[in-house]
Amino acid sequence: MKFEDKVVLVTGASRGLGAAIARAFAAEGARVVVNYKQNRELAEAVASEIRGMAIQADVTDPQQVSAMFQQIESRFQRHFNGDAARPRLAQVTWAAFDQQLQGAVRGALNTTQAALPRFSEIGSGRIINIGSNLVANPVVPYQDYTAAKGALLAFTRTCAAELGPRGITCNMVSGGLLRTTDASRSTPDAVFDQVAAAAPLRKVATPEDVAGAVMFFASDWAGAITGQNLNVDGGLVMS
Repeated sequence: MKFEDKVVLVTGASRGLGAAIARAFAAEGARVVVNYKQNRELAEAVASEIRGMAIQADVTDPQQVSAMFQQIESRFQRHFNGDAARPRLAQVTWAAFDQQLQGAVRGALNTTQAALPRFSEIGSGRIINIGSNLVANPVVPYQDYTAAKGALLAFTRTCAAELGPRGITCNMVSGGLLRTTDASRSTPDAVFDQVAAAAPLRKVATPEDVAGAVMFFASDWAGAITGQNLNVDGGLVMS
């Protein structure tokens, strides 16, 4: 599985799962763009490690997304081919929902719209959104986060239906609790043990596990797959 002739944009790639996905694509020869919102030092470290390009852009801002794509084209001279402390339902605010929807759905909308002209020029494209197995298995009260990821899944499937005739696939990869990211760094070992014990594979998935699924959807092997959501969680969610 090689990506030498591909340019890959990974949003939120300064750390955790995003950084793992960026490293995985770089290992297969892709020219990777490491997008970040705030963590410039971490993003530049990842980009330097993989000989990629770090670009700051808030994906909820369409102007910043457009500027990011212009930087990418200029550089490459080509076009694109959660925890128990969270508030319960009685306390969660609409502002929390809005913040999650902005990051998940508005961010996906902005980046998708920015990529479409480039995809149209080359006659194909790959869009892979990052979801969560909490949509199918809401075992923790992440009301706002889970709702946003559910909306992102709906967006993924409607995009797949509309863009399929243009040779563009749109899929989602959904992880669960991952060992270990910044988001799960404070998770007690006992919780990891409980998740591993409940999973058929008796393990907690890693960022690298999720990155492998993302790379599959981006490869030619997945050319006839679109509108799908693949849970990468050791088998906790089966569908």
